[in-house]
Amino acid sequence: MLIDYKNVNVYQETLEVLRKVNLQIDKGEFVYIIGKVGSGKSSLLKTMYGELDIKEGEASVLGFNLKKMRKKRLPKLRKKLGIIFQDFQLLTDRTVEANLRFVLQATGWKNKHDIRMRIEEVLDMVEMSTKGYKYPNELSGGEQQRISIARAILNNPDIILADEPTGNLDVETGNKICELLHKICEKGSTVVMVTHNIRLLDLYPGRVFQCLDHDFSEITRTTSSVKTPVINEEDEDTEIEDNEEPKGDSKEDITNETTVVEEPEIADKKNDVKEDEEEALNKVSDENTPEKNEIQEDEESDSFSEDLIDEDEEDSVEVCDEEDEDSSLEDKVEKLLK
Repeated sequence: MLIDYKNVNVYQETLEVLRKVNLQIDKGEFVYIIGKVGSGKSSLLKTMYGELDIKEGEASVLGFNLKKMRKKRLPKLRKKLGIIFQDFQLLTDRTVEANLRFVLQATGWKNKHDIRMRIEEVLDMVEMSTKGYKYPNELSGGEQQRISIARAILNNPDIILADEPTGNLDVETGNKICELLHKICEKGSTVVMVTHNIRLLDLYPGRVFQCLDHDFSEITRTTSSVKTPVINEEDEDTEIEDNEEPKGDSKEDITNETTVVEEPEIADKKNDVKEDEEEALNKVSDENTPEKNEIQEDEESDSFSEDLIDEDEEDSVEVCDEEDEDSSLEDKVEKLLK
């Protein structure tokens, strides 16, 4: 276990920023620590390289007991770590090669040939082999961050701690930096990266821990926890057949045809009935009993015709409603299949 934290409380001076942190990280893992500004994620990272003391709980990094470790042993721990900062922290008064040479010499490298070869090697790894002669202020933000990464991997560290390495970069450059860190991780180094760029978690997966309301917890997303409906081809065919409008001489088609054909005839009947009714009313005083019976028959016929009209209109409305329902259901099926 390269990093092992048990019930650690993290403080900034006297202010508690995180409580009961439990974190175990093995070799070759890529770990994200996310959270809002001021949530304690950078403070947690600082405890890992001895910038902040561990006051409560148990914490070890690369076998070093951070709670009991003396300050004079910090350089030995940090030699095994690679640290990447958001603001690069390159020495602006010297070239890229001089920046890297300074770190190697400070960590015990003495052979000039070995130093030169190692510088060329790391610059090539971060695709900056032609920039060694330039000063930091002659480089873009993305290029400076690549140099910062090159500096971090000079001593083949077991762990790389990256504090918001994409924070000052545009989206495309940030993606490339994250991709580069993943490639370094694939070669055996453990990478712990603090970020607020949630989109990177989907593009370059890893374990994810969150700092929220002074609490620290793992929220790694896995494929097994995401439930996506799966529809087989047979199920698709069955579902479409069930929801398609019936074809052929179905009851609905016959009703439809009847409605279309009969509507003009029914309208004519209705007009004829109204004319007969007016005629009958005008003659009602002069007609005998048989004629009255005839009028009553006409009225009954009238009533029957109106009932027929109402029934046909209701059938027409029902057919339209059913067609609308079928159309709506078919749209839903298409959306589901897409």
